[in-house]
Amino acid sequence: MRQILALAALLLATQGSPAARAQNAAPQRIRLGTLAPQGTSYHRILMEMGEQWRNRSGGRIQVTVYAGTMGSEIELVRRMRLGQLQAGALTVIGIHEIDPAVSALTQMPMMFRSLEELQYVRSQLEPTLEARLAARGFFVLFWGDAGWVRYFSRRPALQPDDYRKMKIFVTAGDTKQLDLMKSAGYPPVSLEWSDALTALQTGMIDAVPTIPYFALAMQFYTVANHMLEVNWAPLVGATIITTRAWDAFPAETQAMMREVAAASGARFQDAGRSESDESVAAMRKRGLTVTPMTPAADSAWRTMAEGFYPEIRGSLVPADMFDEVVRLLGEYRARARE
Repeated sequence: MRQILALAALLLATQGSPAARAQNAAPQRIRLGTLAPQGTSYHRILMEMGEQWRNRSGGRIQVTVYAGTMGSEIELVRRMRLGQLQAGALTVIGIHEIDPAVSALTQMPMMFRSLEELQYVRSQLEPTLEARLAARGFFVLFWGDAGWVRYFSRRPALQPDDYRKMKIFVTAGDTKQLDLMKSAGYPPVSLEWSDALTALQTGMIDAVPTIPYFALAMQFYTVANHMLEVNWAPLVGATIITTRAWDAFPAETQAMMREVAAASGARFQDAGRSESDESVAAMRKRGLTVTPMTPAADSAWRTMAEGFYPEIRGSLVPADMFDEVVRLLGEYRARARE
């Protein structure tokens, strides 16, 4: 009897230990949404990040990636707020729904002259942006960009005025962008990305501004088989998790997750930029016509873009963030001239 009682006491003590509780606890599930199509490099990187979290946590973290099945980015943010999703890999379009300050990295067309300029400005702004997102209930796992947004159209075009004759895609729900384009004399059409290809095929829209990789993955180039080689704006994004989900992990697990996420973010960044050029080459082989920019066209596009800035500042982009980007670019360019 004494042996039985001793064994029972030992079992109770062991089961009550922190290690045993961790071992017996139910897995913590993370549902992550993204618009990246299934099978793309972005989808694979997210899947591999989740797998590394699972392995290094001893199976305590279970990640499910929903690729292009949970609606628009605005819908992904709504689902995260409701707890239906815990994380998301979003572009600025989705993150803007949480805090508009992030729009300073994308919604200022032709503000950045190179991806090196973008990298410098983003690195300077990240602490501020992450603090603002944290105040609204979201933790940033990593940032990245996918190169330049270009214009894909059903007909050849070079000058800004050429696009005033075309119906141009605008992301559904982006009412400020819609109003801005209307005010500039462009005919925008508000649609979900999942409807863009059908809209091109039926003539509902004539042009789509997007990165080459997405134009290839979504088959836009099969209809919009003309691409203007304009560096309109960089496509910036971040993979985020709700602080409610993040705070459920102990500090040592968070450290591991950040380490894995940082490596995944670097892969995201490299893939985004390299695959932009690779995608253009692949589409060219399949019939895409690339229209290079001329000095005159570049000047016309910059003049048009700069004409947007007074309306963008304080509307699409908070005034303080707009001014900070301008200041940081001036700082970077002054150093480059030294």
